[in-house]
Order: sequence, then structure tokens, then C-alpha cells
Amino acid sequence: MSIGGIESIGFTPLATPVVAAPAPAAPSAAAKAAAPDFGSMVLDGIDRLEGIQDRADGLAVRAATGNLPNIHDYTLAATEAETATKLTVAVRNKAIEAFSEIMRMQVG
Repeated sequence: MSIGGIESIGFTPLATPVVAAPAPAAPSAAAKAAAPDFGSMVLDGIDRLEGIQDRADGLAVRAATGNLPNIHDYTLAATEAETATKLTVAVRNKAIEAFSEIMRMQVG
């Protein structure tokens, strides 16, 4: 059994430091089509979270009925679901905070 890290919920830590680069003139149509939009990334993350929670729920039922030979599988899945939920809530809170800050900005 392998234990998935934070990558299993869609977050991939940066392998190299971020360095400011000159901005490109204009993205091509192919680059725009290849890059996912923010909405689809949010929906994908929520779908992954739901899958993680469904797996933990399924293992909980199997553990309760005695059909789970290794109880640690459920413990790991439940912890992963809890961590993924906390991360999702933290990202949501930061997004709401950023939106509120943008709405408070004065134009002009």
C-alpha cells in the first residue's frame, strides 16, 4: 500500500524556487486552450476531495462490519480525508478573504 501525499488532492509543491521572469507579449491561442481555467481547477479539486472522502467512508463501513483485514487502512484514509478537507477549507477561506479585499479597493 502506498500513502499518497498532498499531491493526491491536486496540490503539487514547487520543485524549484519561483524566479521572476519577463512577461510574455501575448499568450498564443494554443496556450490559452491548454491552460485550465480557475473554475475547472476548483471543480477538479472538489471532485478529488469527494473521492478521498468516499474512500474513507467505504473503509469505515468495511471496518464496522468486520470486512476490513487491516484497520490501519481506514485510519490512514480517514486522516487523509481530514487533512484534505482542512486544506480545502483553508483555500476557500483565503479565496473569500482575497475577494473581500478586492471588493474593498477603491477605483480611481
